[in-house]
Amino acid sequence: MKFLEQPSRFLFFTGKGGVGKTSIACAAAVRLAEAGKTVLLVSTDPASNVGQVFGADIGNHIVPIPAVARLSALEIDPEAAAGAYRERLIAPVRGLLPAGVVKGIEESLSGACTTEIAAFDEFTALLTDVALTGDFQHIIFDTAPSGHTIRLLQLPGAWSGFLEAGRGDASCLGPLAGLDKQRAQYRAAVEALADPKRTRLVLVARAQQGALQEVARTRQELAALGLSQQYLVVNGVLPAAETEDDALACAIRGREQAALATIPEALRDLPRDEIGLMPFNLVGLEALQRLLTASSSPPMAAVRTPIERKLPSLAALVEDIATDGHGLILLMGKGGVGKTTLAAAIAVALAARGLPVHLTTSDPAAHLLDALDGAPEGLTVSCIDPHAETDRYRRHVLETKGAELDAEGRVLLEEDLRSPCTEEIAVFQAFSRVIRAADKSFIVMDTAPTGHTLLLLDAAGAYHREVERQKGSGDQPTITPMMQLQDPKQTKVLLVTLAETTPVLEAAQLQRDLRRAGIEPWGWVINMSVAASFPHSPLLQERARHEWREIEAVASGHAARAAIVPLLKDEPIGKDRLLALCQASDSATHS
Repeated sequence: MKFLEQPSRFLFFTGKGGVGKTSIACAAAVRLAEAGKTVLLVSTDPASNVGQVFGADIGNHIVPIPAVARLSALEIDPEAAAGAYRERLIAPVRGLLPAGVVKGIEESLSGACTTEIAAFDEFTALLTDVALTGDFQHIIFDTAPSGHTIRLLQLPGAWSGFLEAGRGDASCLGPLAGLDKQRAQYRAAVEALADPKRTRLVLVARAQQGALQEVARTRQELAALGLSQQYLVVNGVLPAAETEDDALACAIRGREQAALATIPEALRDLPRDEIGLMPFNLVGLEALQRLLTASSSPPMAAVRTPIERKLPSLAALVEDIATDGHGLILLMGKGGVGKTTLAAAIAVALAARGLPVHLTTSDPAAHLLDALDGAPEGLTVSCIDPHAETDRYRRHVLETKGAELDAEGRVLLEEDLRSPCTEEIAVFQAFSRVIRAADKSFIVMDTAPTGHTLLLLDAAGAYHREVERQKGSGDQPTITPMMQLQDPKQTKVLLVTLAETTPVLEAAQLQRDLRRAGIEPWGWVINMSVAASFPHSPLLQERARHEWREIEAVASGHAARAAIVPLLKDEPIGKDRLLALCQASDSATHS
């Protein structure tokens, strides 16, 4: 493996949820320890099974791994770290400030930015405290901070002063208020990250065009901040041997190889490793040792013992949605789970029933829209450009809030406006102009802001409170976007996930986030399921069996109602293929 040749002291693995960062980080730690190095493995995965993998109890303290000489591990629970960090900031003012003010502060510290900064707060000592980590030759982290977080930590000036003076409508700078006293320590940590002699960044992706484009953006963003020592690992590549007598496996292999043949320019000069798709979750030392060997997935005997289960289909959900005759349908979920495809499929299916439908998408590629020629009458399609809307929003905030700030304050505001929350706000403001028509037709949206962002908007008076304050006592009740989203008679939220551990956990976290904002998800869709695809490949059959744990966790533990969409041989682009997604009846599957 190229990424383990002459490794630096710090190795950070980065990539979106579910690509296998933690498994590869664990396998790398084992490989280095078996080569005679002293290694500390640091996991921040909320679904961490490091303790299970190594058969040891691991928590928020460094413990040796009995099964592997010279290897120690530490698990940082990002949600627990964020909770402790929040309490550290809020405790001094609780009881001194009005309850409503304290609640607003708590919400400003409840987003992804807080979780990431709290995790980096835990990283800092590991990067800079010689007394704590001086005995280890290598420290491996199963995640890496984003470029946005690193830039925030690099910024000069008094964060707390900025927060008191001129924050934007929904600021991500709140979490920084607790870092002022540790500025020197953070500076040293950021310098360690940017030192190519000390730090190596390993970009982990799947062999999919979208995933490779995303990791290319990460590569460029972090390289611009000085993290130049980068390697690429493409994980989960289907072996050629699995394509025999299986049209689905053959199609998957073809798509993967096409994605690798047209890999983004930004990634072509990186040292690259490919790791074969494994048939199961990696648990146990032997599985980890096998992961980084030159050979791909092990040969397997065919799995022919059928497990029959009744699968609810997307068609059943669409039927329920159609009975209302109108309403707002929001598809939510992490990147890469197929929200845009499912939104288009639902919109086409509703329009095919003769219902008026407006599909609005923020998919920058808009590849589905190009294929909707000849769509059913009654379907209107609009595309919102996230970059254009975000630029417009940033300019507005800089011209209004920024006009009152000094040069240092404007630098902080400009970085705050680069936060992921900013794009959510800008896109949602564009969407809000569309959703007012949901009382007369169906509005299907392929993206939506998180509950945290909605609460920030609401607390800032951007919608709900501003309208309430401005209307007179004799005015008719005004329905704001927030009120519309909270009303289950007007809005149905569908959470989209994959039948894998990390994506399901991320969707469950998103559900908790929405509930905090008073929004109850109407249903879940498990997309691109191998178990629902009747695979013949032994490897895919085995993966299908492992999907059922996550499918049952969704159906029995998370979702009020759920549907499963199979992984398809042909990509669902074009009216007919999209319509087919919503026409399959419930059926038993063999996995």
